[in-house]
Amino acid sequence: MTFKPLNENDTVNTRTLLHEAIPLTGAIVSGTYGTNNIKTYSHGMFQSVYDYPYLSSSANHIFDITAGIHPDSSIYTTSIEQASKKRNIYNQMAQILMGYDATGSIRKFDEDGDIVGAGTNNKLEECFIIPFSRLLVKDEIKKETFSMQLDVRHITSSAQPFGATDIITITDHSASTQYKVNSPAGDYGILYAAQSGSLLDTASTHTASIDGVPYWYAGLIFYQAGIVVLTGSVFGSQLTTPLDGGGGNFYYNTGSNLAIDDVLTNSNIDVIADSLRHRIANIEFNNTTELNSTVYFCRINHNEFNYSSNPTYLSNSRIQIKTQASDEPLAYITTIGLYNDNNELLATAKLSEPLKKSASNEFTIRARLDY
Repeated sequence: MTFKPLNENDTVNTRTLLHEAIPLTGAIVSGTYGTNNIKTYSHGMFQSVYDYPYLSSSANHIFDITAGIHPDSSIYTTSIEQASKKRNIYNQMAQILMGYDATGSIRKFDEDGDIVGAGTNNKLEECFIIPFSRLLVKDEIKKETFSMQLDVRHITSSAQPFGATDIITITDHSASTQYKVNSPAGDYGILYAAQSGSLLDTASTHTASIDGVPYWYAGLIFYQAGIVVLTGSVFGSQLTTPLDGGGGNFYYNTGSNLAIDDVLTNSNIDVIADSLRHRIANIEFNNTTELNSTVYFCRINHNEFNYSSNPTYLSNSRIQIKTQASDEPLAYITTIGLYNDNNELLATAKLSEPLKKSASNEFTIRARLDY
């Protein structure tokens, strides 16, 4: 016998989640290669970050950066720089990630995930949007593994970002159990900024208490989509020394005071993306790959597969591997083939070494098909 049918008791389906740590340092995002790993486009709607100069064949796309402003925002007017593009980017991303309400209007991003709430104070109307490459995210970002460190200090022409005492850390705290499912794009979590010295304003209304510890709302993370939406207020009203209202410089490496609201309204998206890039000190998360498998248990009884159909098995009608006529027949199994009902070969599994099979032994060979 060289063929044997498999029944339903011989197969089992399994699902395994594999995770990989993804570290992205600020040096790659904003310094190591200058601007050679930053790709800009003539449409000016976003810029792309690579892990190597993007003209190199070795370069891998890491993420994009863009910005969107909702028309209801207090800083939005039709006369701001790239007004229609910033409005359209916000609406497009909100449409995909938040969906529509009962009236058919696009829902706004919401800091606490209460998308049906009537209040406007908890809506994110000025946002930085960071879609990560599918190469890094795989099937999704693992919940409660995301961390982003941002420099929030006032920068002068002689100062550079990443001061040790000026970093806030943004995480998806408690997301493994408190994630949201009311998005058409899949699961999402709330991003929180943790208290760091006296950088965050304790009087801010945009705070939440988790296990008695205060956190500041910082945005949203969409796990399957691999997209981070960061509120502009992490550089403004949530800081003890806001980078808005002329009080601080948000734009990097310049002597003029370009506050966060000035950059969002009076600068194009490339300048906004440059400003945010130079404040990213570190990003870390674990991705997830869903591995689906079908395991086939190929059961070989004592009276099966003791002969081979290989032409070299016989010579002059004699079994080559027998030394005496009285020896029991045997074979060496090297390959398992999986066939369909039409006897068409669909997959093969190779053994690491030949398996000696005779009438005095039995085997169960486990063949796993991953997809």
